[in-house]
Amino acid sequence: MRGADGADDGADETGGAAARGPRRIAILLGVAALAYVLDLVTKLIVVAKLEHEPAIEVIGTWLRFHAVRNPGAAFGMGEALTIVFTAIAAIVIVVILRIARKLYSRPWAIALGLLLGGALGNLTDRIFRSPGVFRGEVVDFIAPAHFAVFNLADSAIVCGGILIVILSFRGLDPDGTVHDK
Repeated sequence: MRGADGADDGADETGGAAARGPRRIAILLGVAALAYVLDLVTKLIVVAKLEHEPAIEVIGTWLRFHAVRNPGAAFGMGEALTIVFTAIAAIVIVVILRIARKLYSRPWAIALGLLLGGALGNLTDRIFRSPGVFRGEVVDFIAPAHFAVFNLADSAIVCGGILIVILSFRGLDPDGTVHDK
């Protein structure tokens, strides 16, 4: 789109970049920082106030806050593979940072920022929590009825992943180009 001065402002109707507008690294890093800080702060509160305490009912039995330590992946699977999950999180972070060099799409910046913040949140647990470096257990606490217990990092990862699927189906690439579906 053209601004009032006739110059290309780098944005198009899809929220991406037109003709290589400004890169969206600041958006990616801002979203990642917000997701990471929210995850870190909630986990610190949960460990300090909720761990080894009875669950708190938020919405009756439909939603509770209940602190658990998860050595595995989603749904508690793969408890013996903690080091593998740590390596995967580190690889995801590196891939996102490499993609960031060619990132001109605002929606992709948000999606990748959510993934980055979530991966960093869970990686922090894997590195710094007991039982030891690269084997640490992730703090989970959001416990919906009849579902796995998770945390804000997990939520950020899932939301980022869903957004990436939507963007891909709509034909929007990270570099801001739109291709036919």
